[in-house]
Amino acid sequence: MRDGKMTQYTPKLVEGVTPVQRIEVDRRKVPCDGEVAGPGMGHPRVWLPMNPNETQVTCPYCSITYVLKAGAGGDDHQ
Repeated sequence: MRDGKMTQYTPKLVEGVTPVQRIEVDRRKVPCDGEVAGPGMGHPRVWLPMNPNETQVTCPYCSITYVLKAGAGGDDHQ
């Protein structure tokens, strides 16, 4: 679901409406525009950073969760 820390609220899962999607990524900063959820599900592109002690981040717009692959993420320098 959406990250309550980012949006100040956490909506409830609505079966068949809220996309329950987990995508493996190899970087700690990932872009999301919602199009992965399906046609017409898009939203403005946002960059979602993972904190160093976290292995996943959830988009506050579309609830897609990006999960860091094992051993990945050490090359993001900002």
